[in-house]
Amino acid sequence: VQLQACGGGLVQAGGSLTLSCAVSVHTFSSSAVGWFRQAPGKEREFVAAINWNGKMIYYADSVKGRFTISRDNAKKLAYLQMYNLKPADTAVYYCAADVTAAQRMSVVPPRWWGQGTLVTVSS
Repeated sequence: VQLQACGGGLVQAGGSLTLSCAVSVHTFSSSAVGWFRQAPGKEREFVAAINWNGKMIYYADSVKGRFTISRDNAKKLAYLQMYNLKPADTAVYYCAADVTAAQRMSVVPPRWWGQGTLVTVSS
């Protein structure tokens, strides 16, 4: 199982970025995908999760209304579109997957993780 996240970078406050996650797992179409982040000196936190068919989506309160999670099962890709970025969004962002309900990802760490991509938001 491999997950490869990309798309991070440096952006000014108020800007936007889109992260992508390529998932090479044969159960991708039945797996939930989540995004997590870890800021310097802080614990990893849940950002968003999407269930296998894209119909159940969950967001952390801190990103609700600014971030959009989506997936393309045919391409085995997941995305995190981030708008109106704030300096507090600066973190390493990880994608993760598991054959589980999307809503569980905020409380039960998924089994499969990518390597992370750094997002830096300048003020």
